[in-house]
Amino acid sequence: MSSQPSSRNQSSSLRRALSVLQYVSDRANATRGVPLSRIAEDLKISKSSVLRLTTPLLDTNLLIRDRQTGWFRLGHGALRLGQAYLASLDLRTVAAEPLRRMQRTLGETCHLVVYEPPDVVYIDKVENDHQVRMASRIGNRVPAYRTAVGKAILAWLPEEAVQAAIDRGLQPVTDRTLAEPAELRADLQRIRRRGYAIDDRENEEEVRCIAAPIFDHSDEVIGALSVSSLASRMKPARVREVGPIVMRYSMEISRVFGSVKVPAEVPRE
Repeated sequence: MSSQPSSRNQSSSLRRALSVLQYVSDRANATRGVPLSRIAEDLKISKSSVLRLTTPLLDTNLLIRDRQTGWFRLGHGALRLGQAYLASLDLRTVAAEPLRRMQRTLGETCHLVVYEPPDVVYIDKVENDHQVRMASRIGNRVPAYRTAVGKAILAWLPEEAVQAAIDRGLQPVTDRTLAEPAELRADLQRIRRRGYAIDDRENEEEVRCIAAPIFDHSDEVIGALSVSSLASRMKPARVREVGPIVMRYSMEISRVFGSVKVPAEVPRE
């Protein structure tokens, strides 16, 4: 019983120390930092308390205090933590729960892919509840240029990567496949403007797909997720409704990887 007040005090101190760390993380300039007085005033903590709370943060290099100005900024210990966190992330694991929520929300087949030039590779799939099933399978490879997921990735790759995909050939597989470089480039521009890609029966005769990119902590595209349905079910009006929803889920996954990129304006639910 006598240890409970001490435990509560330690917990309170830990929370306050973490609030100081978060405050500096949110506001510190890489070269200047944040002054002691500002931390104390904004967090409503005395200066002496801030100094006490930052002691273990300084000892572990989560914070650094400039010797000349006395201002605080993030230390290399924070970088090591961030690197360890990012190293522990696996795209399929991180995306599994959002992908399944997206499928429940939309009621259609949903996919997760990565890019292995010039193809996309399906690494996860959540099937719909309808009798008609999509032909895709985990492990399948499909040329990026003729799929929504592939175009969602290509739209945010460097020009040389897009050219390399074009150089491999744009063989049409339906009469709607974008088989000319100018057509594909124009579509990639549209994707960058609206934030999501559409495969309008370009890979399969009767299937429409909508996809959005997933970014990592450096805001580089690392994959995409999509929803697929028969064109008879996924009418153009429905495509416009579904696109922003897919974007919201892709951005949710991107945030876990540390991305702050917003591909386009996403309407609120």
